[in-house]
Amino acid sequence: MPPARPVMIELDDPAPSPGDALPVPDALPAAMQGVAAVAGARSLWGRVTVWVLGAFAGFVISVTVWDFVANLLARNEILGAIGMALALAAVVVLAALALREAAAFARLARLDGLRLRAEAARTGPLAEARATGVAISGLYAARADMAWARARLDERQGEVMDADALLALTEAELMAPLDLAATREVEAAARRVALATALIPLALADVAVALYANLAMVRRVAEIYGGRAGNIGSWRLMRRVFAHLLATGALALTDDMIGTVAGGGLLSKLSRRFGEGVVNGALTARVGLAAMDLCRPMAFRALERPRVSALVGRALKGIAVDSGKDA
Repeated sequence: MPPARPVMIELDDPAPSPGDALPVPDALPAAMQGVAAVAGARSLWGRVTVWVLGAFAGFVISVTVWDFVANLLARNEILGAIGMALALAAVVVLAALALREAAAFARLARLDGLRLRAEAARTGPLAEARATGVAISGLYAARADMAWARARLDERQGEVMDADALLALTEAELMAPLDLAATREVEAAARRVALATALIPLALADVAVALYANLAMVRRVAEIYGGRAGNIGSWRLMRRVFAHLLATGALALTDDMIGTVAGGGLLSKLSRRFGEGVVNGALTARVGLAAMDLCRPMAFRALERPRVSALVGRALKGIAVDSGKDA
């Protein structure tokens, strides 16, 4: 019997390329999916609905209060006067809250304007770059923790005769301490989310904790960079952060997160909840970096943008240190 020979089969169609394969869908953990769904949802119909319902509720409350005070005045002048005074006090408080929110929106808009102005001034004349640096420095004139950085910038900016170099010096002197404080806030939030996901067994409790931690983190980051947001402003900033993440694809598992997610996968073999906590912490860090991009009065140019893997690594190291102290 003759020995077997290899058989060659001719294919008419070319072999498929790996590049033609469909992308693997991202599988975000449940906690971060809930955060993205709550904070990132935004539509024209939803805004119109909220405005109409809010106007109707305000009208009903106003008419009800007016009828109540009028009836109270008709029954007893003293009680009516007390009711009128309390109603006026409530109006004053609501007006103060509205002014506070308006001021918060103005501060956030000022940061956006400075960031756009700084980007345009990099290729402009030196005088415009110097004026932009003065405006950014003036943003922190009332802060004692920025006095040394502002003084150092004032000493060195006279030596620079190039617009781009002057703005790079401004970023290096003013943004470095603020970036350090912001990254610490992001690390703390990532640590809280990771621990909450790992330790809370309830299905929706980790979503609530992650949402609260992300809101507090975004609000604190805005405050660090000089854009302290109010309650409504924090939600609006949170929506902008998630819109930025979705637009840039930053919620995907990019190269910056491969090491972190791989570590979470290894840990998930020991504890599924702890593995999910690592990934949720990494995604929280990604949200924090997006908040830094939106709240920073200058884009990352002279200074290196923090990496998610480094932030999560330090956050998890803090967990290990705390556990060692408790032991």
